Amino acid sequence: MPGLSLGFLIVVVVAVFLLLQAIKILPEYERGVVFRLGKLVVRDFGPGLTIIIPFIDRLVRVSLRTIVHDVPPQDVITRDNVSVKVNAVVYFRVFEPRKAIVEVENYHYATSQLAQTTLRSVLGEVELDELLAERERLNHQLQAILDKHTDPWGIKISAVEVKHVDLPDEMRRAMARQAEAEREKRAKIIHASGELQAADQLTRAAEMLAQHPVAIQLRYLQTLTDIATEQNSTIVFPVPVEILGALFRGSEQNDE
Repeated sequence: MPGLSLGFLIVVVVAVFLLLQAIKILPEYERGVVFRLGKLVVRDFGPGLTIIIPFIDRLVRVSLRTIVHDVPPQDVITRDNVSVKVNAVVYFRVFEPRKAIVEVENYHYATSQLAQTTLRSVLGEVELDELLAERERLNHQLQAILDKHTDPWGIKISAVEVKHVDLPDEMRRAMARQAEAEREKRAKIIHASGELQAADQLTRAAEMLAQHPVAIQLRYLQTLTDIATEQNSTIVFPVPVEILGALFRGSEQNDE
């Protein structure tokens, strides 16, 4: 009886061990790729409760969630021979777990290396101004190239974003001088435009005054009035002969 109890206990322990090895629980965001004696099983397993054959089946878990990969800074020489450091972030996910396991040894590492080489290749074909001003277009171009190359691996590239462009110090100083010169040019253009508009208005005013001589006399009188209200000192103001003649003619008419 003691020997029978020990044997039964061993059988129970082995059965529980095999049952634990056979039962796998996969969460909603995971799928299982099963190899049976080294051969790939056609269908994917999961999510939920999954039963495999212990020591015959091997289950590989694959996450379907979006992976955020930070591409380390890359040394890039642009088309106009400017050396910069550029880093980016790549968003990708697995949409075919079997391809991600069978077609490539390590899909995460392979995608990372492909992103680095593609980043250097694409950004090396553009000039610095394009890199700084057309980042959105370059992001879409990088995404399209990476997605094309990772599609056979069952990987979908959701987005690629160039995060930071590190410029050399001398290039930063040159760009600062260029921006300052551009601001000065715009200020001079605006000032010249204002002078041109003012000259145009003065010309029109002079033409109108030339057509109406009395208006010039009224303008002189208005100027005298303005000075008289602002200053208390004696002011010598040249009075045109035309104004005096008009005044004399007015007085002669009154005497008559």
